[in-house]
Amino acid sequence: MIQITTPLKQEVLNQLQAGDLVFISGTVYTARDAAHKRMFEDLNRSGSLPFDIRNQILYYVGPSPTPPGQNFGSAGPTTASRMDVYTPTLLELGLKMIIAKGYRNDTVKQSLLKNQAVYLVAIGGAGAMLGKCVKNSEIIAYEELGPEAIYKLEVENFPAIVCWDTKGNDAYIQ
Repeated sequence: MIQITTPLKQEVLNQLQAGDLVFISGTVYTARDAAHKRMFEDLNRSGSLPFDIRNQILYYVGPSPTPPGQNFGSAGPTTASRMDVYTPTLLELGLKMIIAKGYRNDTVKQSLLKNQAVYLVAIGGAGAMLGKCVKNSEIIAYEELGPEAIYKLEVENFPAIVCWDTKGNDAYIQ
């Protein structure tokens, strides 16, 4: 079990190995399909994104509504491969960690290696438990997208497994 806090540091990322269980505390940003599409429209139009992506964590999640008395709704991961077309560009812009579920294509794997970034998998079906790790949330972009808006989350002990490390090791293959 490895504790990770944000902001991310490259030396910490370099020590992670495929298969490691990590617990993340700090800031995590969310984005799913619609938010990725909008980020790329913004990038093509203005050359910028709605937040500084350098050294950040991006979680592919569309949260459910927040129940009364809780900080956040269910926060299960979505399938990563749908964002594969966008991922290499975001990694080139400095994104260092992605959390989702499922396989990544070879182009994404090569980009992760080139940019010394890490891909983590969260457990699908555990969304209610993962949502309890969210201590605070705010929508920072594309509010009209509802659950697919970009959220800035403050998480505590968010569990995930290192799937792809900075050395190119893949937990799915191992």
